[in-house]
Amino acid sequence: MAIKALYILDSLNRGGAETLVLDLCRNASSNGLDVMFAATGGGDLEREFEECGVPYHRLQRRFPIDPFLIRSLRRMIIDNGITVVHTQQAVEAIHAYFATRGTDAKCLMSLQNYILDEKNRIATKWIVPRMDAVCPVSNAMQEWFRTAEGFPITERYFVLHNGVDPSRLKPVRTAGSNTLREELGISPEAPLVGMVGNFYPDRRKDQLTVCRALERVFAANPNAHFVFVGSVHRGAEDYLAECKEICRRNAIDDRVHFVGRRSDIPDILGELSLFVFSSVQEGLPVAAVEALIMGVPMIVSDIPPLLEVIGADQPKGPCAEIFVTGDENDLAAKITALLIDNPRRVELGRTASSTTLRRFGIDSHIKRVIEIYESLANGS
Repeated sequence: MAIKALYILDSLNRGGAETLVLDLCRNASSNGLDVMFAATGGGDLEREFEECGVPYHRLQRRFPIDPFLIRSLRRMIIDNGITVVHTQQAVEAIHAYFATRGTDAKCLMSLQNYILDEKNRIATKWIVPRMDAVCPVSNAMQEWFRTAEGFPITERYFVLHNGVDPSRLKPVRTAGSNTLREELGISPEAPLVGMVGNFYPDRRKDQLTVCRALERVFAANPNAHFVFVGSVHRGAEDYLAECKEICRRNAIDDRVHFVGRRSDIPDILGELSLFVFSSVQEGLPVAAVEALIMGVPMIVSDIPPLLEVIGADQPKGPCAEIFVTGDENDLAAKITALLIDNPRRVELGRTASSTTLRRFGIDSHIKRVIEIYESLANGS
């Protein structure tokens, strides 16, 4: 039976799930996967999805549950012989569920992150039992849904690690344009530490702990700078202001740079001496995988999904340093130690690049996707 998949996203803003689906669409054909894509909302990545190499359909969700959208999706599924509909969030999964009723198409939902508010908790708990397959993006994520949310883990569950296309991680800066260091007035020799992660109202990326650690880091490294890359989600304005106030109060605000949303992430990663990922909640973060594939030495918090990403459970051990989640003193000590230990940073970067690409490259992701789809098609 030929498999044809429809991917749906409710937003095309720059984020982990959106980047994952974009990478998949760009590499689907070369990996033997037949894909269509539908967006029910716009965003920064819309042009890139239009040009990603698979049939693109721009729809519009006007209501929380939109019967007109369901009708449009249903027509698309029937007219194009769709066999699998793959979604990333509850709102997409609910529309896909109703659109596939009475058809032969199977519905699949990835579980990308923790359920962070009551509305999404209700929606997710309603839709997950109705999916033909459920794909937590890490073993840690699956365990969290089992223990914290009481989801019974059955044969319908398939762990599906997120993947990254390494060909996307090439410089995008045009000749003659300024590097980030030039833009910020940082010398090429100065240590530049950074983090890529949006600011959320729930503070899940925990940039605050990083800001609190930096006073000690800068005292030991007088020329070092830190850069935060990421947009500020609605409701997180006060959180950003608190981070900036800590830097101002500690007289380090001239060396801590908040540059907002950027499209030149590969160029920025290439300029970093060290990458910090301080999250308190994650599924399987694409930003961390990108940095590891590029060979950027990394320090991560000790939450289970990040330990999974860096291979703490692998025979060769972790390919990044680990600090105690939320512990600013431990983080400061780990950053300081790595900044003066160049051989250790080089070794971490070399190991990270090879092991992460093998485990979390987009080709490995698509291979696993096809296995899951074939299992659904065969009824096993």
